[in-house]
Amino acid sequence: MSARAKRLTPRVLRRWGLPDPGASKYDRGTVLVAGGARRTPGAAILAGTAALRVGAGRLTLAVAGSVAAATAVAVPESGVVALPETSDARVAAGAHVALAPELGNLSTLLYGSGLDDVDAARETVRHLVRLAPPTLTVVLDAFALGAIAGRPELVAPLRGRLILTPNPAEVGILIDEDAPPPGGAAFREASLEVASRYGAAVATQSLVADPAGTAWTFDAGGPGLGTSGSGDVLAGAVAGFAARGLSPVHAAAWGTYVHAAAGDALAQGTYGVGYLARELPGMFPDVIADVLGGQ
Repeated sequence: MSARAKRLTPRVLRRWGLPDPGASKYDRGTVLVAGGARRTPGAAILAGTAALRVGAGRLTLAVAGSVAAATAVAVPESGVVALPETSDARVAAGAHVALAPELGNLSTLLYGSGLDDVDAARETVRHLVRLAPPTLTVVLDAFALGAIAGRPELVAPLRGRLILTPNPAEVGILIDEDAPPPGGAAFREASLEVASRYGAAVATQSLVADPAGTAWTFDAGGPGLGTSGSGDVLAGAVAGFAARGLSPVHAAAWGTYVHAAAGDALAQGTYGVGYLARELPGMFPDVIADVLGGQ
């Protein structure tokens, strides 16, 4: 596959635009973030907060039952679903039973944030693919990516409405190879291979890959984004834009760019590193306004 690359700039994003926000939260879409094992509920919280900060209208967080009440207090803007747990505090494979009643009212499902058992995640993905309404966009992140690695048939019914948000190492896992270093043509080729093989838009660092064969790249972000929880924020931003009605590729592009630009803004006061992932979503409204209002 030839790695065709286009530049993703604020002008391109402005030309694509964003859907009208409408008059109610339901006009801006509904997001369910499912993950959040007992040790890592913060991942789901970060992702959900990011989805709201890019303009999604309604949020539900699905996390391990033992931390559901604490999550509801931590994010009062969200509804909360309690997921079943194993005896060693992992989210159990039967999580789809708790998620199924929510799926009919969703615009976007983000699955994987803060999970800690790849086998349980794989079993849940099997069921979610079967249960997902045809209008539902699905974003897979973290352990959910490991769950489908080497098994593109698991997500074949989602082709055209699937987004993957791998880090560079996970790009390699998805194609069963060592991923090339980010930034070059070889990494674009690998990301495009992921997009083609799984029928998904792919958002990874400063690159977005389209299953049709185009890679979008941009100059933003920096080493500060390499911090705990940053990937969860990225996945949530992508899910939020998808919920607002953007296509998978446009949602991946908007989310990736806004995440990186927010990192640039925070890095100005920290010599490039030292800001926290939870500070990124608060920058999103201003970044979006700057993009839409630019010349």
